[in-house]
Amino acid sequence: MAKEAKSKYTDVPVKNISNGLIVLDNGQKVTGVKIVPRNIFILEQSMQDAIIMNLKNVYNAIDYEFWVVVADRPVDINVYLSQLQLLYNQISDTKKRKLILEDINKANMFKTNNVVDTEYFILFKDKNNELLQKRIRNLINNLANAGLTAFQTNNDDLRMILDNFLNGGQTTDFGTVFA
Repeated sequence: MAKEAKSKYTDVPVKNISNGLIVLDNGQKVTGVKIVPRNIFILEQSMQDAIIMNLKNVYNAIDYEFWVVVADRPVDINVYLSQLQLLYNQISDTKKRKLILEDINKANMFKTNNVVDTEYFILFKDKNNELLQKRIRNLINNLANAGLTAFQTNNDDLRMILDNFLNGGQTTDFGTVFA
């Protein structure tokens, strides 16, 4: 008998995740935009102030319920480490090898300390697909006008958000389990 895997912390009425949408059992769909992080504190004060004011305007223009979500995603640096190791093996200059070895050691330190990327999202829900797409386009454009880059959430983003908030950051494998 097939048994559906569920979150070990809560029963969430998620029917499906597809096309950048979390489809809930009641027909509501959750989606949104992922905002590319930007360190504004390296900019001149006037630029910082302008971006913050523009971001306030973006938030004030939203006339529907939304959630600002900040989530950590583990960083996979295995490919980078492999490339460093290959480079280290190819270089014979001792000074360059020493620099590469320092980078390898630093990358290994990051790997053992569970380094994460912090990602930022604005999420919202509705049943109407056209309205959802209009809201996504408007948010992306308004954030661009504020000096920030954003994209529609994809399935991996949405799964990671659910894992972060419902399973204490533990990745789950939703699928069929045989009893």
